[in-house]
Amino acid sequence: MTHYALRITHGEQKRRLPEWLKRPLPADDNYNKTSTILDRLGIETICTNANCPNKGLCWSKGTATVLILGNICTRNCKFCSVTKGTPAPPDKTEPQRVAELAKQLNLKYLVITSVTRDDLPDGGAAQFRDCLKIIRQQNKDIKFELLVPDFKNCQKKALEILSDALPLAAVHRNGFVFGHNLETVPRLYSTARSGADYQTSLKLLEMAKKLLPNTPIKSAIMLGLGETDDEIEQTLKDLRNIGCDRIAIGQYLKPSKNSLDVVEYVSPIKFDHWAARAKQLGFTWVMSSPFTRSSYNADK
Repeated sequence: MTHYALRITHGEQKRRLPEWLKRPLPADDNYNKTSTILDRLGIETICTNANCPNKGLCWSKGTATVLILGNICTRNCKFCSVTKGTPAPPDKTEPQRVAELAKQLNLKYLVITSVTRDDLPDGGAAQFRDCLKIIRQQNKDIKFELLVPDFKNCQKKALEILSDALPLAAVHRNGFVFGHNLETVPRLYSTARSGADYQTSLKLLEMAKKLLPNTPIKSAIMLGLGETDDEIEQTLKDLRNIGCDRIAIGQYLKPSKNSLDVVEYVSPIKFDHWAARAKQLGFTWVMSSPFTRSSYNADK
């Protein structure tokens, strides 16, 4: 299999980005409106905390991925720029503030994620549930995508809590997506996802599919951390084997000076290859491109 990538050797970390990874940073009126509303309501976003390269485009479209349960994570994943430390207790006003955000931005599709909260007995699942319930009370037609942590110490309990907030009617089956990102191949977990475990993440997705058979299950992986083609292939197969329906594949870009260095810049041609392969394997929804992120254009 041909591998279309620009491999970076030691000492070349400051090389220029390839042309396909350059894009403008819009800051139009819609961007400013989104920023103002987020600030006024005190809402955290993964867009800002993870230095997402799509922030400008998303905010200019009047959408953002909400980060609940604070902006301090109990894990220390080396691919991520979210602050690590001891987080504060869950804010009881947060669900209502998120609901107000959805109302003011007139959102039809809302992606909600969180920091990992290993300090909480339910991993933060109740906060997800409360956000869903309160938002749905104000807008029964809004669609949700949850991007949750691995709930490694409380998976069964967390899923039961979340299932309590899901719509039961068949007409709403496509109004909710359950997501958890594998992020990378198992060999790189000790490097990129300290504190996480590949099989634990797979188990969560499998449990979610069994508990919520009518709910689309989604995951995402990053390329450019040093994974091989065979490892990517096996990871995609692992996801399909446990019932994962949707996959997002994007380029890892170093979000902070303390994050892992990029090992390779994978070309758009290669991302097209993995998109085709994922569809062959049976994924019903596939996004694969350098700028793909799990929440970017998720409404499509």
